[in-house]
Amino acid sequence: MEFSANQIAGLVGGSVEGDGNVTVSTFAKIEEGHPGAISFLANPKYTHYIYDTQSSIILVNRTFEPEKPINATLIRVDDPYATVAQLLDMVSKLTQQHPCGVEQPSYIGSGVELSPDCYLGAFSYVAPGAKIGKNVKIYPQCYIGAGVVIGDGSVLYPGVKVYYGCKIGKNCILHSGVVVGADGFGFAPKDGSYAKIPQLGHVEIADDVEIGANTCVDRATMGCTRIGRGVKLDNLIQVAHNCEIGEHTVMASQAGVAGSTKVGAHCMVGGQVGFAGHIHIGDGVQIGAQSGVPHNVASGQRIMGYPAVPAGDFFRQSVNIKNLGELNRKVRQLESELERIKSEK
Repeated sequence: MEFSANQIAGLVGGSVEGDGNVTVSTFAKIEEGHPGAISFLANPKYTHYIYDTQSSIILVNRTFEPEKPINATLIRVDDPYATVAQLLDMVSKLTQQHPCGVEQPSYIGSGVELSPDCYLGAFSYVAPGAKIGKNVKIYPQCYIGAGVVIGDGSVLYPGVKVYYGCKIGKNCILHSGVVVGADGFGFAPKDGSYAKIPQLGHVEIADDVEIGANTCVDRATMGCTRIGRGVKLDNLIQVAHNCEIGEHTVMASQAGVAGSTKVGAHCMVGGQVGFAGHIHIGDGVQIGAQSGVPHNVASGQRIMGYPAVPAGDFFRQSVNIKNLGELNRKVRQLESELERIKSEK
């Protein structure tokens, strides 16, 4: 499937600079460009590649000013990264398969509501009382517990497990290995051992949420663990019991959120960030990778480090740590000079 620069510009509202009739049939990173491919330039660190890339078309910002000639045709847009995402989504919808029907062997319990346009892959199990919305895709080897609700248009890739009573909204994507509704980590010390605290709550996942492979969202002890609308969770994330993740928050791989912590809306969380339990993170907070967050954070803060502090303080601390060797040398020198002065008296 080929598209010309003029056609692509028309789709994304861009303006063509160069040969509008040149065609492309695939995507490529700008540093790996080849004829027939479309690339994009969003990060200034990659600007030098644009002068040598072999890609036929490059998406650039409208304000981009080249320093020397460029062989490729340019399509100027407001946001190259968002535009390439739009194009990838268009191609995905044109080329992806749309399986339908119930494959065998699979199990559907009594009282299950399953729309005729749904897909249920082989070796999947849907427990009694589950409600599966329209155009839901449940790939092979999934487990859907009793009373689970899955909204219209959601996709569960192979091996997803959704425990009893949990709710998944519309147009959600759960990747392989996701577990929703396993017991929260609740144990009470008793007689030198630990007594299990029953986890009787559930999980509610709102619309348009995407959860990466092998991420776990635990059920509440009582009440609900909530994942807000539009949240994007990367692979290998742990969300503990009774947590709440606010709308449109994004969280990178290996982050861990301890029990009863509330993360606000539109937050950005780097990889390997750890949250203590029972704290509140405000809206719009940005947290750098590998940070440890032991306390509440007000809205709009940008923090990093362990324990996490305002980002500016962290950078100054890092500079000071880097200079500790030189500082130590100067202190020793001053001590030596002081001893010399004392000995001369």
